[in-house]
Amino acid sequence: MIPTLRRIGVFTSGGDGPGMNAAIRAVVRTAVYNGIEVVGILSGYEGLIRNEMRPFGARDVSNILQHGGTILRTARSEGFRRPEGRTVAAANLRAAGIDALVAIGGDGTFAGALLLEKEHDVAVIGVPGTIDNDLRGTDLTIGFDTAVNTAVGAIDRIRDTASSHDRLFFVEVMGRNSGLIALHCALATGAEYVMVPERPQSVEELATVLLAGAARRSSSIVIVAEGDEEGGAFAVAKKLKEHTDRFDIRVSVLGHMQRGGSPTVTDRILGARLGIAAVQALMEGRRGSMAGIQNDTVSLTRFEEVIAARKELRPELLHALAVLSI
Repeated sequence: MIPTLRRIGVFTSGGDGPGMNAAIRAVVRTAVYNGIEVVGILSGYEGLIRNEMRPFGARDVSNILQHGGTILRTARSEGFRRPEGRTVAAANLRAAGIDALVAIGGDGTFAGALLLEKEHDVAVIGVPGTIDNDLRGTDLTIGFDTAVNTAVGAIDRIRDTASSHDRLFFVEVMGRNSGLIALHCALATGAEYVMVPERPQSVEELATVLLAGAARRSSSIVIVAEGDEEGGAFAVAKKLKEHTDRFDIRVSVLGHMQRGGSPTVTDRILGARLGIAAVQALMEGRRGSMAGIQNDTVSLTRFEEVIAARKELRPELLHALAVLSI
């Protein structure tokens, strides 16, 4: 253990995701187990600026595993984007005697952590908490498995009514810059088509596929990532109606329900493993990196590499959807 590692801070930032509480619990209890004090920072980077902190002990994180969201709350901070805001945050950390931080969030969170390290020499280890699963350096991010399972449950129900009424449903799932949720949902629910921001797809191409399959099936499901270049599900449905009147179309936007709910076993265990790994990394003197899972093994990836580019869609999954949706 580093002799100066007496007290660490933990916070969640950006969008919330089921399993974040498991990570918070693991961070707190791993630190306490090793004789390190923990300070919980409320509302992410905004809480750092506002000095919203309180001590956390092992019992403060009891009975939180099964809850979605984050007990530390989260917020996006415009103040932290400015150098003067980061200066205030660093001064508050020093005044609180905090030697290092565990930051739970996505690429925006890690970009902020990198600035804090470079400008103010603050040691930070990140834990990937985002339902998008779009971060390099980890096979899974906390919240993705729960979000996909939540969406799949809803889409299965939509499939029932689509079949009953011979309808075409467009279902919009979250994913402003990433189509991973959409692609996994499409494969898991047997959707006929998926529209994702990473792959340009025209409404004409969509119409060709749907019309070709109309003779073989009475109903269809199209999954649309909210960030698709053709627009969200309502926009795509409107464009298809203008292209052809062959289908009885309905639209369903699942929205923020995907962020909430009790985390799956996968997300609870992932949060536990990565929370422990983050504290252990700080104890070993590591910093400026994200703790992730690759090939079921904990690994550390520098923030610069994590935020340099988003994780790409796997071509074999796109091919699998095309094969299975005939």
